[in-house]
Amino acid sequence: MSQVIPEKPLRVVVWSTGTIGRHAIAGIDAHPDLELVGVWVSNPDKHGKDAGELAELGRELGVRATTDRDELIALAPDAIVHTAMADDRVFECIDDLKSFVAAGINVTSSGPVLLQWPEEILPPEMIADLEDACARGGASMHVNGIDPGFANDVLPLVMTSLSQRIDEVRVMEICDYSTYYQPVVMGDLFGFGKPMDQVGMLWLPGILGAAWGSVVRQIAAGLDITLDEPLTEEVERRPAERDTPSVSGDVAAGTMGSVRFQVIGKVDGVPRVVLEHITRTAADSDPDWEKPPAGTDGCYRVRISGEPMMQVDFTHHGEHGDHNVSGMITTAQRIVNALPAVVAAPPGIVRAIDLPLVTGRGLVAR
Repeated sequence: MSQVIPEKPLRVVVWSTGTIGRHAIAGIDAHPDLELVGVWVSNPDKHGKDAGELAELGRELGVRATTDRDELIALAPDAIVHTAMADDRVFECIDDLKSFVAAGINVTSSGPVLLQWPEEILPPEMIADLEDACARGGASMHVNGIDPGFANDVLPLVMTSLSQRIDEVRVMEICDYSTYYQPVVMGDLFGFGKPMDQVGMLWLPGILGAAWGSVVRQIAAGLDITLDEPLTEEVERRPAERDTPSVSGDVAAGTMGSVRFQVIGKVDGVPRVVLEHITRTAADSDPDWEKPPAGTDGCYRVRISGEPMMQVDFTHHGEHGDHNVSGMITTAQRIVNALPAVVAAPPGIVRAIDLPLVTGRGLVAR
């Protein structure tokens, strides 16, 4: 299916202006098929500020941010790009997304990531409730990003189109998170910098499957295989060998400094789809674990075992920062550039494998 080109620019609201939202503002401003008409902020200090200032564009866009939710809904935009923090408020965010689509507003969102493929994660009645809200409003909802997202759904599935036989699809993130500014994620969810006996929320049974199970199940659906349930979770946490600076809070020697985890989808007991993360807070730690390519500070690695054997290392780097900066940009741009296709889709939850080709049409530098 070819890419979707709207007849006139879509009117878009950005919901939050944090590490992802400010890049979404810049992305919408650059896109010829999109028009920014509103911005929601949770911080009262940002109320009334111009979107261009909040996105650090060096110029005003003529759109003032507001804390008034009803004011933005009343604009009846074609779509909302929702980038608010979802990791620690999953069900509140689901309620927000449901209210948007019920009001007839299409949504792309960076979270909660479990909505990429909610089956086997959310109760069936909750999924039906979301689908019903979409149907009532005649709107679509698409959750994606870079990981969970493009790097471990679209990219590996496209690669499998070259396969003659597939034994295993393994999708990996191998990154140094010391420059990733997200204190809640780093401290509360991962537990970096915490005593080893103080377990981060991610490592509680079932949480990894909820957070990344959508990736494993979406790949499985694309390959038409039925996975054993529940998915298998494996975690190895290691202490930092030395005091290490981090923008989200320094990591002292002996506290948690690195982790390798896997979410494994098996068929008849044999691993077929594996999501693996190797996350360090010191780039030179844990030399026995896989590393990103030389000269890079992080990568997404897709390895397909079978005939033929294939591996792709997907690296990115910000023009004004490292891979953690460009990770926020790529997350924002995937849900911004997908807007025309999501708005054109039938009402309901739209998965990555449902979308037509999404490109950077209109974004070549002028």
